[in-house]
Amino acid sequence: MKMNTPLIHENHPLVLASASPRRKRLLAQMGLPYRVVVSRVREESSAENPEDFCRNLAVLKAREVGSREKGAWILGADTIVVIGGRVLGKPENQEDARKMLSLLGGKDHRVITGFCVLDHAGMMAHCESVTTAVRFKRLNEEEIAGYIRTQEPFGKAGAYAIQGMGSFMVKSISGSYTNVVGLPMCALIKALVRCGALQSFP
Repeated sequence: MKMNTPLIHENHPLVLASASPRRKRLLAQMGLPYRVVVSRVREESSAENPEDFCRNLAVLKAREVGSREKGAWILGADTIVVIGGRVLGKPENQEDARKMLSLLGGKDHRVITGFCVLDHAGMMAHCESVTTAVRFKRLNEEEIAGYIRTQEPFGKAGAYAIQGMGSFMVKSISGSYTNVVGLPMCALIKALVRCGALQSFP
């Protein structure tokens, strides 16, 4: 770590390039000082490999915010759900949510989060993707309709929130739980320490 590189602290918080309340909650739980500057990058589908797509979108988000926020550590992230080669983003309406949940019911899928850290000079400090395998129980139409009525599926990749009522559908996971929520905290903290944004943790 260079001595003139400021660490993340209360007077020099991490800039989160995301409006996600789940990511904000995870950072707060870890006691990491942060502030939010929402990225203006549009999340569009792509034919890229899912891991590459997540990483590249995380980079775009971080760099867009970095062009406006100078002298700060910046974190960009993107989470998608992948099943059978198909990428599921956020549902646009109730029918979209129903189709996603029907597709996921009784099957295994992957949740992939790409994240990117830019240093205070706007240079790439770290970029990776983390994958968690998730298995859903079989879902009937009544369960799907009931879950959609809670409004929880909206704004979430794959139309569910593992940290909320959506947990009733999750039979098992293999990998990082917080990755499914929206940020793989083990990998993120390790990256922040390694690239000099944190001296140590806790």
